[in-house]
Order: sequence, then C-alpha cells, then structure tokens
Amino acid sequence: MLIGIDGNEANVEKRVGIGEYAYELLIQFEKLRAPRLNFVIYLKENPCADFPKERDGWEYRVIGPKKFWTQIALPIDLYLHSPKPDVFFTPSHYAPRFSPVPTVISIMDLSYIKYPQLFKKSDLYQLRNWTRYSVKKASKVFTISLASKDDIIEEYKISKNKVIVTYPGLKQNIGEKPKSFMSKYILFVGTLQPRKNIVRLIEAFSRIKDKHKDLKLVIVGKKGWLFNEILKAPEKYGVEKDVEFLEYVTDNEMPNLYKNAECFVLPSLYEGFGLPVLDAMKNGCPVILSNISSLPEAGGNAALYIDPENVNDISEKIDKVLTDKKIRSDMIKKGYEQVKKFSWEKTAKETLRVLEGIANA
Repeated sequence: MLIGIDGNEANVEKRVGIGEYAYELLIQFEKLRAPRLNFVIYLKENPCADFPKERDGWEYRVIGPKKFWTQIALPIDLYLHSPKPDVFFTPSHYAPRFSPVPTVISIMDLSYIKYPQLFKKSDLYQLRNWTRYSVKKASKVFTISLASKDDIIEEYKISKNKVIVTYPGLKQNIGEKPKSFMSKYILFVGTLQPRKNIVRLIEAFSRIKDKHKDLKLVIVGKKGWLFNEILKAPEKYGVEKDVEFLEYVTDNEMPNLYKNAECFVLPSLYEGFGLPVLDAMKNGCPVILSNISSLPEAGGNAALYIDPENVNDISEKIDKVLTDKKIRSDMIKKGYEQVKKFSWEKTAKETLRVLEGIANA
C-alpha cells in the first residue's frame, strides 16, 4: 500500500502548532516501519535535515512550481505520476484542488470561524473557502479534540463518523540549559496573536507585581498576526521591565524553561488542543488554563482553570499557585499522571489505521 503525505507543514525550521503535529506524525510513521506500508512525502522544497532519511518504502518527492502548489503542482503530479498513492493525507486544512485518489485532511480548530475579527482578511478568505472545499472533498477529517470535532460537525454539517479525533502527544526532548533568569517567572508559550489573549495575561500579571516584586513574565513565541497590541501591553500596564519576549527557544531548551517556571499560563480564547499544556505538565510545571473549548480535555483534573475574559480571575489564580504550596504540589503530581494518556506513537497508529481503511475501501 502506498500512502502519500503533504509534508510541507513539517518542512520548516521553527515548528509550532500544526507544524509540530505534522512533523511528529512523519517521525512516527517512519519509525513504525510496517512492511505492508510504503510512503511518499510530497514537498515544495528539499526536506529539512532532521527529516527521516530516504529508504525502501520511504521516499521524498519534490515537485514545483511552488506558487499555487496545492492547486496546480500537486494535483497534476498525482494525476500523471505513477504509481499513484492509494490514499493522500494532508495534515492541514487544504486538500489538493483535484485528486484522483481519496484524500484525508486535518483541522486543528475553527478559530477563524469563532473569532474572524482576529485574522487578516486575506488569511480569513482562504481559510473559510478552501477549508470548506477540502472538508467536502475529504474522505475523513482528523482533528485533535472532541471540542473541535463538535465545532467541525456543526459548521460544515457533516456526519460525526467523518470526523476522527486523534489526540496529540508529547515531544521527546533532551533538556539543555535555557537562557537564565535571575528571578522567578511565569511562562507563556504560543504564537503572538489576539486569540491567545496575551494582553489580558500581561494586565493580570501587572496586578500581582506589587505582591511578587521579583516576579517576571516570560513570553515565548513567534510573531503571528495583529501582534502590535501585545508588544505594547507591558508599557501600557507599567511592567515593561518585567516582561520578556523570546521569539524562539529550541526544543532542547524548552524542558528546563518549563521546569524552572513558577507556573505555565495559557489564557486563550479558543484552542484546538494546546500542545504546550502537555509539555509543561511533563516537566513538572503547574498549569493554569482557560476553561473553554478543548483545554479541559488537555488539562484534565491537573490544571487550574480561569475565565479568560476576567482579568481578576487570571491574576487571582496565578497568585494562588504562587503562594499555596499544597495546591502547587498537587497540580504537579496530577500533571505527571495526565500526560501518560498521550503519545505521538498512539496518534500515528490511530491515524494509519484510518488511512489504511480508506485505501482498502
């Protein structure tokens, strides 16, 4: 059986969100080495150095032109090149515009539907229209939480059997010493964009600074879109000397960054899952989460939950974790148990089972 995969989301240097999901699946697919399965990974550019090496049953196919790749280059190659895949999987919203083989897509969340005002108009148009087309054409749709599954079914009016939930797993990192911080710090990890609710987090942080004078807020994440308000917020709330933005931290530095944090806070307005939640728990960091969308699925009973639109609630919960040693200890213990439920190997096996079923149908 030949499985085709769009590898472009994974073929980047700095992976977050869907890029991390796509990359971890590729790694696990290659590790499984099922003798009955062969893979061809379709790319716009040569594979990154950390991709699995080519071998019998594992091939990279670099095709062009890059412009309109999914609408033109990929569909033409699928039609003209032999052998054709038995099924084609794209770990993103966008299926090839035309395909001679069954296709499967992945949708992390519907933030562009829930919060359209938080997206650029050009991105929003593409997300809305191309995703609708891809959902219609796909044999199955993968997503990463029950909350996202419900949203997809409601928005696109499709059968619940068409949407498959495969929870994400955890990174396997070797800890390296990160940039050092002389004082205690709260940690946020995620793309700088309005949906992440970082401005309210900064305001909440400013409200507890008088009580915790040596406390810092460390924000790790690349600039996404509409991020200017986020960058201006520390000065607006008088904490510009106590908030540090780190655009990128290596995977091997992240474990110790979590381990040394007082707590990890994710006050998002909407999440498909929230991969950093598991990374924080795995590394013994207490987790404070919004009480919305999929985050309770990720955090289980190990997290402390907040109303993301209530700045007082955010600041009070942070203060609680900082001052109550018993709560902090319990959260860490429960976090270690919560992460045992998730693994990329399990995600990959469940994904392949579905892909094989479609190819054999």
